[in-house]
Amino acid sequence: MGNKNKPSCCAASRESSGKTDTNVIIEKKPFVVSTDSMIKLPGGKFLMGTNDEEGFPEDGEGPVREITLDPFYIDETTVTNFQFAEFIKATGYITEAERYGWSFVFYGLLSEEDQKRDYQVAAPTPWWYAVPGAQWNHPEGKDSHINERKDHPVVHVSWHDAQAYCQWIGKRLPTEAEWEYAARSGLVQKKFPWGDELTPGGEHRCNIWQGNFPDYNSLEDGFLGTAPAKSFKPNNFGLYNMAGNVWEWCNDWFSSDFHKAGPRKNPAGPLNGESKIMRGGSFLCHHSYCNRYRVAARSSNTADSSTSNLGFRCVL
Repeated sequence: MGNKNKPSCCAASRESSGKTDTNVIIEKKPFVVSTDSMIKLPGGKFLMGTNDEEGFPEDGEGPVREITLDPFYIDETTVTNFQFAEFIKATGYITEAERYGWSFVFYGLLSEEDQKRDYQVAAPTPWWYAVPGAQWNHPEGKDSHINERKDHPVVHVSWHDAQAYCQWIGKRLPTEAEWEYAARSGLVQKKFPWGDELTPGGEHRCNIWQGNFPDYNSLEDGFLGTAPAKSFKPNNFGLYNMAGNVWEWCNDWFSSDFHKAGPRKNPAGPLNGESKIMRGGSFLCHHSYCNRYRVAARSSNTADSSTSNLGFRCVL
């Protein structure tokens, strides 16, 4: 593949500087944890990873290995702006993007006037602009809002922010193995949550880049940025947008080789690392540049990083 050595389009990262206090204590909601809008998955054995030539061996997508998981519940969608707003209202939590004063925004989401401003960019991915005031409720900067996007995935949330939400709601982030099992939904070694064909019968099944990244998007799937969290058909487990739309934080530290000899029952990744796992791809992924919207694809980011294409869902 011609894109093997290209930097990930989704890897705009803060260099962790210790500027923010990540030891924030969040009180759990004062009632029983609800499994409404969650799907109970039976667990059991499944084949994780891929040896597909379309993959990225340097990301540690392989080898294919048999994994065993206990049953668990998982949110049918990513956490939405509406849900995250409830958390903020109840706790007064301040996200890391707010504490830093900026977050990474894909330049194509900005107005032509804003694109001409002198933003810092993320090398070697200059389509990521460090926009002052960009945060979960102002996704393209201080003059933007989420009034018409309450049902969209919350973005500009760091791994620490996602953990804080989970602590409040009484849930947790999925392990990488749980996430992939959920995405595969019983299909064995298929590329996507619905099979091997990206657009079966010409039908778009996920929100990814249409065209030539990062210069032209034909919007054939109907979206430039995020889509509502309940867009497109769910997979066989009833889960929405397990490919594309937004990357999803997992609990594990990233390693390209730990899993090769790691546990095969309820694996939870290495004990430490430099970045946290992200799964699922986003609205910026496309085969012309980066096809990490496949179910076995892996990426990662530092735990304090936040971008306009990165969210999360919870498990229990």
